[in-house]
Amino acid sequence: MFSNLLLVLGVAALSAGLRSFRHPVLFRLGTLAIVATSFLAGWLLGGNIWLGVAFAISWLFLPWLEILTRVRHLRLPADRALAPRRPPSRHTFPGFDEITGEVESQGFEHVEDTGFDDGGNRQFFRVFHHPSKRLQASICLIEQSDIAFFYISLTTRTEDGRTLVTWNYPFSYGLKLVPRLRMNRVTGDRPFGDLLVEHEGFLDRSEAGKIVAQSPDEVLAAMQDDLRAQISYNLDAGLLKKDGPKFIRYTVRGMFYLWMQFLRDLVRFF
Repeated sequence: MFSNLLLVLGVAALSAGLRSFRHPVLFRLGTLAIVATSFLAGWLLGGNIWLGVAFAISWLFLPWLEILTRVRHLRLPADRALAPRRPPSRHTFPGFDEITGEVESQGFEHVEDTGFDDGGNRQFFRVFHHPSKRLQASICLIEQSDIAFFYISLTTRTEDGRTLVTWNYPFSYGLKLVPRLRMNRVTGDRPFGDLLVEHEGFLDRSEAGKIVAQSPDEVLAAMQDDLRAQISYNLDAGLLKKDGPKFIRYTVRGMFYLWMQFLRDLVRFF
């Protein structure tokens, strides 16, 4: 039994070590080692191979703990109204000023600091506009309880009604995107200049056609319209439902959609 315990601990230590590397192959091997640790714990320590299988596949159902205990009771504002916000502190977002400098060095002009509260989560946007390229950029900070993360997006709007977005949002999104929105997701920690090159390539591949020119005020108004259109689309799709005149919440269908998004991330991380 003691040798089995040492084996389980050894595989667990191996998984932690592999996931500390930034190389994608080693990271994925570390994730596999976590699953292997769970299997070995059930088989060698529990004494049953089927218990090991159950432990291993339990990772697939782990999100339901969060979904049933928090998401099921979550009430979200029906209207995500943008309002002016103060920029985050260095403690909350240590690299914020540096990223802002990167964006402005590419010719973007600061438009507004804005955001909204969403069911206990706070979203902050620093919005930029590049007049000659007719391009919008945003640095977004999302604060959820005791964790926070950020992403950067680049947005182009075309005269045929499409919105073309390149972003490095680190997870699969928790709501369906409206059909007119085309996403180009860039993985990894990339500098802003690389994201800009990726977006320009995305525009070429998408045959963007004529790009709509927007004033700073129109940029903010379009962002607000996008947020409202997303809520409306997910209400129609059955992922959300109304909870009184001012709030919405996830439906059962919406909770299963969240779970499927987690599985997509799991496959991607592997």
